Amino acid sequence: MATIQLTTQGFKENIFNYETEQDWKYQGALPAIIDFYADWCGPCKMVAPILEELSKEYEGRLVIYKVNTDIEQELSAVFGIQSIPTILFIGVDGEPMMQPGAFPKHVFKQVIEERLLVPVTNELGDNQIDL
Repeated sequence: MATIQLTTQGFKENIFNYETEQDWKYQGALPAIIDFYADWCGPCKMVAPILEELSKEYEGRLVIYKVNTDIEQELSAVFGIQSIPTILFIGVDGEPMMQPGAFPKHVFKQVIEERLLVPVTNELGDNQIDL
């Protein structure tokens, strides 16, 4: 499965409906990565093929979405996207972790293996990713 282009409406239906819910509640069945990007963004272009490869490697275990920030401005505003790419990681437990920046493939794989495919137990409540 390739990466999936996500609209604001698709986000509300498949990820989280921020108009009807106050508290984050992930609606997906599999862990997910959501790439907030723009077509003109150089670092975004470097990340895109990596995410395509990962979507095939983790098919059936992980879903990778892409949100074009130029088109989906409402969604970008809701998440306060200020720099791109910004990656939203959603683990098997449904907990979101937002991280700006373009990462090499091994970093994505480390986050997927250590944070997304296994429940995170973090007594500090810190959702930042240690890179």
